[in-house]
Formats: sequence, C-alpha cells, structure tokens
Amino acid sequence: MTIEDLPTLNASLNSVSFVLLLCGFFAIKKGKRELHIKLMTGALVVSAAFLTSYLIYHFHVPSKKFPDLGWIKTVYFLILFPHIILATVMVPMILKTFWHAWRGEWDKHKKIARITFPIWLYVSVTGVVVYLMLYRWFV
Repeated sequence: MTIEDLPTLNASLNSVSFVLLLCGFFAIKKGKRELHIKLMTGALVVSAAFLTSYLIYHFHVPSKKFPDLGWIKTVYFLILFPHIILATVMVPMILKTFWHAWRGEWDKHKKIARITFPIWLYVSVTGVVVYLMLYRWFV
C-alpha cells in the first residue's frame, strides 16, 4: 500500500463505519445491548483508524482541488463544508457518548447519542461521497 492508496482506504473505512453504526442502531432497537456495544465499539475503532489514515495522508499530500465544473463544484462544496464542520464537532460528541456508556450513565448516553448518531452517520456517508466526487467521478 502506498500513500496514494489512502483516500480509497479512508472511503472504505467510512463505509464500514456507516454499516456498523446502522447495525448498532438496529441492535439496540431490538434490545440486543451486547451486540450494540460490540458494533458501536467497532464503529469507534474503524473511525479512529480512518482519522489516523486521513491525517497521515494529508501530512504527506496537499489537499486536492476540485475541478472547475460549474454547478457541480457548488454541489461539491455544499456537501464538503457541512461535512468538515460536523466531522470536527462529532469527535468530542462521540467520546462523550462513549464515556457515558462506559460509566453506565444510560440516560445521559441515550440523550447525547440521539444527536451524535445522525451526525456520525452523515459524516460517514458524505465522506464517501466527497471521495467519489474528488477521486473517482470528476477526475
């Protein structure tokens, strides 16, 4: 694997995180707490691997500019900007959500998870869309 392969790895990790998050959500809705814990822990680990890989990539490679494609570039930025803002905001939210679960503070966990979960899902899926737009669809 080379440094140029990391964007594809990152998109793959985002996809896996998305699937784990959805499965974790459905597990807790069906009352399967142990499965929920395993799936959400998996999502956390995969997201941490993504963040590590993302930072390594951008330490070595400058940001790629999106081509000037008129309205498509506008759509790209409409996806990218909220993605960046929410990705930054979600890290402490995820940690706080896990902290409450770790401590068995289920009411607090549930309250913040209702906000953290959709943001985490959004960031995961838009991360894949940004990758596809930047590295696959409009190259």
